[in-house]
Amino acid sequence: MAVMNYAAYSATTHLAHKEALAVRNAFLKYDLDEQAQLLAKMPVADALAMLHECPLRHVQILLDRLDELKEDIRARQLASGLGLICSEVEPTGHYLENSVLNHVKERIGWIVGLALMGIVSGLIISHYEDTLSQLVLLAIYMPVIAAAGGNTGSQAATLVVRALAMEEIRSKDWLLVLWKEFRVSIIIALSLAAVIIGRVVFFSGGVVLPEGMTLDSIAFAIGIAIAIQVIISTSVGGILPMLARALNLDPAVLVSPVLASMVDITGMVIYFKTVNWMLGFG
Repeated sequence: MAVMNYAAYSATTHLAHKEALAVRNAFLKYDLDEQAQLLAKMPVADALAMLHECPLRHVQILLDRLDELKEDIRARQLASGLGLICSEVEPTGHYLENSVLNHVKERIGWIVGLALMGIVSGLIISHYEDTLSQLVLLAIYMPVIAAAGGNTGSQAATLVVRALAMEEIRSKDWLLVLWKEFRVSIIIALSLAAVIIGRVVFFSGGVVLPEGMTLDSIAFAIGIAIAIQVIISTSVGGILPMLARALNLDPAVLVSPVLASMVDITGMVIYFKTVNWMLGFG
């Protein structure tokens, strides 16, 4: 009883780090129902300070228990404060317990809108038909451009979403995130470009080339295009979740489709612009 009294007393003022640890230790000595009931009564700021010191899995269990106790408003307040819910329109409750229609309503707007944007990629490719007709080898590496940008951008976005959820970073740290992801992207881009250049040089010997053009120059142009795409996609992938959070949107729903569409469009533009400039196509 003394421990519970201590926890309740400590929860009445804003908790410093040491106090939060002490309250957590007292808090965890009680069973799950008692913990949930105490969370429902604690000031939100103090509850958040204490929950930050608890294992994430235990926090998720407590939030589920609050939902079961009809304390869904408090559960959402705590989840939002902990970065576990990133959008006010995100459905409450378990993933499997939400209806199919709820999931559809949450996702379909972005998917349809971005699918229409995908038409732009086709228009870009058709615009550069002359370039492809002069050098068919370029068509082989078009999927590589899209895949490289999508993969590196998704990696960056996933890491940033996780860091936001764990409150390791905040939206105001976007410049630090951009600088970090840019440096990471430089190393990845150079490594990937070297691999692709080697692939073109050593495994494309039988391709018919336009007069006056060497396989080395083509490989270098493709490698540079991929490097630029990786740098841009990784940087955008790092910033996009922070932009979504700042606009009170859900990064889990927004980032992947938006990033995929952006990568498709920018990838084709970067690829053909770079190749045309470096190889002298009209």
